[in-house]
Amino acid sequence: MIVPVAQRLFTAAEANAALETIRPVAEELVHHTGELRQAAEERAELIQAAGGNGGGTSVTRLPELTETIRREQAAIARCVSQLEAAGVQVKDLTTGLLDFPSERDGEEILLCWRLGEDGITHWHGLEEGFAGRKRLDPE
Repeated sequence: MIVPVAQRLFTAAEANAALETIRPVAEELVHHTGELRQAAEERAELIQAAGGNGGGTSVTRLPELTETIRREQAAIARCVSQLEAAGVQVKDLTTGLLDFPSERDGEEILLCWRLGEDGITHWHGLEEGFAGRKRLDPE
């Protein structure tokens, strides 16, 4: 029987304090996601060219690109695991969008932060997502 782990709830102050350690992992996550996308696109282009007439296409780079893809996928998985272990929900690998579970007026909410923002200043309901962000009341 799997026993669910209790979800950590953050106050806005705790979530902002956690950004000191969370931000570098989010930066690394976004970097590796970009590297993965670039390698996957290049690999797909090489495979497509080779599948055509292959004129002038060198497939010698394919093993290197395949290894880069594997390495970047592993790095992304490591970053996501670190963030989840800290109690943070990863919402978008490309932009570094993260949610911190919290409570507001007795209801569960998500404090919302995206890489590039100075701090956590918005929240949304569990079903609203980024488009439903609302500004936090000043503490």
